[in-house]
Amino acid sequence: MIKPNTLGELRQAGYTSKSIKQELRDNLITALRSGKSVFENIHGYEETVIPDLERAILSGHNINLLGLRGQAKTRLARNMVNLLDEWLPIIEGSEINDDPFNPISLYAKQKLKELGDKTPISWIHRNERFVEKLATPDVSVADLIGDVDPIKAANLKLSYADDRVIHFGIIPRSNRCIFVINELPDLQARIQVALFNILQEGDVQIRGFKLRLPLDIQFVFTANPEDYTNRGSIVTPLKDRIGSQILTHYPKDVKMAAVITKQEVKRNHKEALVEVPELAAELLEQVGFEARASEYIDAKSGVSARLSISAYENLLSSAERRCIINGDEKTTVRITDFNGIIPAITGKVELVYEGEQEGSWIVANHLIAKALRTTFPKYFPSPEKTKKKEQVDQVYAPILAWFSEGNSIDLFFDMNNISYQKALDEVTGLKDFVKHIYPKSKPEELYFLMELTLHALSEYSKLSKGLLVKGNRFGDMFNAVFGGTNA
Repeated sequence: MIKPNTLGELRQAGYTSKSIKQELRDNLITALRSGKSVFENIHGYEETVIPDLERAILSGHNINLLGLRGQAKTRLARNMVNLLDEWLPIIEGSEINDDPFNPISLYAKQKLKELGDKTPISWIHRNERFVEKLATPDVSVADLIGDVDPIKAANLKLSYADDRVIHFGIIPRSNRCIFVINELPDLQARIQVALFNILQEGDVQIRGFKLRLPLDIQFVFTANPEDYTNRGSIVTPLKDRIGSQILTHYPKDVKMAAVITKQEVKRNHKEALVEVPELAAELLEQVGFEARASEYIDAKSGVSARLSISAYENLLSSAERRCIINGDEKTTVRITDFNGIIPAITGKVELVYEGEQEGSWIVANHLIAKALRTTFPKYFPSPEKTKKKEQVDQVYAPILAWFSEGNSIDLFFDMNNISYQKALDEVTGLKDFVKHIYPKSKPEELYFLMELTLHALSEYSKLSKGLLVKGNRFGDMFNAVFGGTNA
């Protein structure tokens, strides 16, 4: 694209200026007609949030994205940049991105009066037209709108009544841009009031100056409904001036959550060392779903998708650390590696009183156990449904019989691959059981499923599982209860 350098050249090129809302609308219409996805890498919102957002843009509305933490609100706002024209002309040197055909600042108007068609033009890329501000209680009107600058007045020897002494705040400097205020309820009520006129009339007034700036801004706000009670609220008149309030949500199912996690996780070189069975990834995602339904966790606070992302990274690192310690060339994630995701859980959940009484470490283990109980019956016969003696004999009896003879196995967190496989192979009937259900499973997946079976049987009280200093010991439940096994 050849960019004109002066107003005259821009006029000759046939450029037509438009408002940012019209610009977003026009480009969205073009994208919809071509079938192009504007909100890329955002999964699970295709039938819910994204259509609502597109309707709001077509309506020319300012938008509030309302949802719990970790629901991609900020990412949605940032992706709106893709709907802007690639390049935008402004009057060179303008602090507030003045439109060459419709200047609003005193500086721009004087430039046009002095130079006319020779007024120099600058071009800004669409990536520079996204401005983001995190709302905090210490944000002031001067920060957002502007104020008198005494230093500028002294340097230019101007009266405080002169428009040129004004220092523009972040909102005027975001003219012709997408401006995002994250966590809107955290703004003090008096600061929210300062936004009324900008949203309603599209202009801003600074202190007592007669100057009024008809700003052209696409506002996007984000808010957490929990903030309405904990830290503040959106004042009603401001909420009334926001055209569309769009509700976001967490992934509806485990498979969609896994897609999001795999997209966001930082793998680096770990994927060359660590194999992650699909069932392991699903089990990890189920932990997040169990957390959102847990009686120990504050549901109003939400459980961010970042929990699963951090947990997945820790899961990879647990396996990677073990691989490095043992000098193995490659390894596969194990159930014992899930012990390493506990720090990712404890820092990302808000416990209610009962959860505080239990303790975050116990709650985290409880979530992993519940996830295992939920996931295992989807892929194996449920131990809970095999209570009749003949059914037990057919399904799990060979495995349980080996333990009932007084046998036990220890699975340590840092076992090398050979020792790990040897320990699982000792359990009579375990490998045959898994192979019968999944005859086409790869060797590395086979041992993961074998270990999964032992953990599941312990969760269903078919086996005992004792916590050792560096791992777990599996034994017969009867022997464990009556002291026959040192678990």
